[in-house]
Amino acid sequence: MKVIKNASQMQKIALKHIRDGDEIGLVPTMGALHEGHISLIAKSVKNDDITIVSIFINPVQFGPNEDYLKYPRPAKKDKEICKKNHVDYVFMPSVNDMLPADHKTFVEVKTLQDILCGSFRINHFRGVATVVAKLFNISCADRAYFGMKDFQQLRIIEKMGKDLNFKTKIIPCSIVRERNGLALSSRNSYLSAEGKKRSLNISKTLKEAVEDFKRKDLNFVRKTVVNKLKKIPGSEIDYTEIVNFDDLSPADKNTKKAVFAVAVWIGKIRLIDNIVMIKDKGR
Repeated sequence: MKVIKNASQMQKIALKHIRDGDEIGLVPTMGALHEGHISLIAKSVKNDDITIVSIFINPVQFGPNEDYLKYPRPAKKDKEICKKNHVDYVFMPSVNDMLPADHKTFVEVKTLQDILCGSFRINHFRGVATVVAKLFNISCADRAYFGMKDFQQLRIIEKMGKDLNFKTKIIPCSIVRERNGLALSSRNSYLSAEGKKRSLNISKTLKEAVEDFKRKDLNFVRKTVVNKLKKIPGSEIDYTEIVNFDDLSPADKNTKKAVFAVAVWIGKIRLIDNIVMIKDKGR
């Protein structure tokens, strides 16, 4: 495994692998790697000749009151995890290399970036799309692996890739959860023992909504979830939305496959989660 810190060098290495006929898989991360990231790495190692894991804490996707400076940076541990899981290259660029002082270009995915998390985190997805576009160019990846926990991000990246004719194929990967159901996230480390216990009600509530969606109308399903989430001590809801699986448009009575996406604060920690819901064939 090699650690590469320069974007130009990473691109030259990737282009050589392309010339040699290798297929490249990219796993974009912000570090603080956990079992969710490891599951993405495993898919790339299985599917691709070369696996690149990028570790870049992207400042332009953080708002002014968010946790950029406090975001965990266990670089040594992350490199050990990558080596243990057969990663070929860890790409760890500096902020100046990825976003130099004279950087003026940003990528926006209109409409999709302004709903759900985007309505609370202004310019967040502009920052995500911009850096992911750069990573696609730098890595020359044939495939890139994204978890479905941030379902909105997944759909935004898919749309960006299609609209800008990137050769990189987006591979959606299932949410990895702890045994108790909590969706894995780097921010889970911020939760106190009590906060973690309370947060389990988020995934539990969403799981219960799957059965309601098969038989009940959307208003009932959403109100039931809202009421249950409000009962979590110390919780505050940013949003609870039921959207169409394919394009994030609002679900309606004709929707057969939907995603129930939520963002909930447990104390000072903001958690996102979602679950796919499918109507019974008879309805």
